[in-house]
Amino acid sequence: MSGTLPDTNSPTDKKTEKYKSRRRIAREFVLQGIYQWRTAGGTASSIEQQLRESDEFRYVDEKHFAHVLQGALQNVDELEKNIRPCLDRPLNELSPVEFAILLLSTFELIHHPEIPYRAIINEAIELARTYGGSDGHKYVNGVLDKLAIQLRSVEIQAQKATRNRV
Repeated sequence: MSGTLPDTNSPTDKKTEKYKSRRRIAREFVLQGIYQWRTAGGTASSIEQQLRESDEFRYVDEKHFAHVLQGALQNVDELEKNIRPCLDRPLNELSPVEFAILLLSTFELIHHPEIPYRAIINEAIELARTYGGSDGHKYVNGVLDKLAIQLRSVEIQAQKATRNRV
């Protein structure tokens, strides 16, 4: 497995490509890039260039892809610092897929406040269901729920207040 995700579900599988948003496909490519970086190394720029050569890349939200991939890989230390307290094991014991999903989702939680935290968590769960181990989605969900409380407390409190008024 030369640093790429197993091809069990291509980012643009013919049956599903019309149902996936360009942003979802961008996240799948970011996941693949972080996975590759984690397992085989390389620079963010070289990984990005390699991923851009895929035929399926034409379906990607290119701006989001580049920002999240570059941002996540350039801010690994900051992102890991945020993730670490929410884990029940050391970071190096996470599967490369779980690690990649948590890194990209944490980057989005911190650097994309315009994306609702629930959307980020739901996307992460779907990535984990598709590419991760059998219960990886549950683990990712639990970690991101804790992270959202830390990183998006204002948004969470506003949602609670809105629900309580209704």
